Amino acid sequence: MSASARLTKPSGREAELFRSMQNGRVQCTACARQCQIGEGQIGFCGVRGVVGGRLYLLVYGKVMAGHVDPIEKKPVVHYRPGSKIFSIATSGCSWACAYCQNSDISQLRRIEGVDATPEEIVESALAHGCEGIAYTYNQPTIFMEYARDVGRVARSKGLFNIFVSNGYDTPDTVGMMRDFLDCVTVDFKGSGETGFVRRYIAVPNSDPIFQSLLEIRDRTDVHIEITDLIVPQVGESLEAATKLCRWVYDNLGPDTPVHFLRFHPDYKMMDLPQTPVRTLEKHYEIGKKAGLRYVYLGNVPGHPAESTYCPGCGRVLIKRYGYRILAYNLDAESRCQACGSKTPIVGPLSPSYKEDRFESVIS
Repeated sequence: MSASARLTKPSGREAELFRSMQNGRVQCTACARQCQIGEGQIGFCGVRGVVGGRLYLLVYGKVMAGHVDPIEKKPVVHYRPGSKIFSIATSGCSWACAYCQNSDISQLRRIEGVDATPEEIVESALAHGCEGIAYTYNQPTIFMEYARDVGRVARSKGLFNIFVSNGYDTPDTVGMMRDFLDCVTVDFKGSGETGFVRRYIAVPNSDPIFQSLLEIRDRTDVHIEITDLIVPQVGESLEAATKLCRWVYDNLGPDTPVHFLRFHPDYKMMDLPQTPVRTLEKHYEIGKKAGLRYVYLGNVPGHPAESTYCPGCGRVLIKRYGYRILAYNLDAESRCQACGSKTPIVGPLSPSYKEDRFESVIS
């Protein structure tokens, strides 16, 4: 079914994140757009529509992609390093990123996918030897009720849950996170600079992201990491990066990991080059100057800033090459084996870690 089609009968499963309005519309509260959706219509994300005055999650039980990944690919480097995770997504998204590398999933405005119950998702994850489930490739809060149901089953089977999120959320979605979520990596783009997000993402500003991070900090025990895609020429403002790093330091603390990611041409932005490494290094320097202890560069295999260093003695704690861990120098309590400094890394290294061949399961 196309998202532009008019809904005439319920599909998927009734949503929970909405409120009825006096004007006869339904306001969705799954993301900060808070679309007001009329009868038979579908919201911006393409997966939440109204029938009979009720909001339905049209992609409930419809999985567009399923892959076995290393956790470092998300990127998450301070939570259960070396873990093998099962990554899933539905169609649709709350953003319209012009550079999206998963546009065939996130920008699809049709209800498609392989039928999979929460129990079947978890069974598949366990069958592939995974230790957690990542909700990724599109914005997971647009299919929040499905993610929550999968996540509850996952926890009951000893698996952890990770969101790879744009953070464009609401207090309602953060409240639901408390039921099942263990870790979130919130991915800013262009350091959240207003001109960039308006032109290349189609949102007014990044204010809801900052508010969601504060909500997650105050209302949950979810581990937080921050990523920032640095897009050359149009999204590489050092001033914006400085503002973001200072905000993270002041509000989330100096131990919060911040990853500056290298852009590569994709989707509607094929005309730009990859981000120069020196540009990323300038952002790294900004993060360190702001007082952040753990700053990383992503998508630059072999760069020293892929690895984790002890803030006490400067020794390498976790040496990485891309998604591979080459050395792990932390004890069972995540202390530096050289000087004993305590780190915030949620470990230890996965006991099953090895350089497996990570494969696609659903596509």
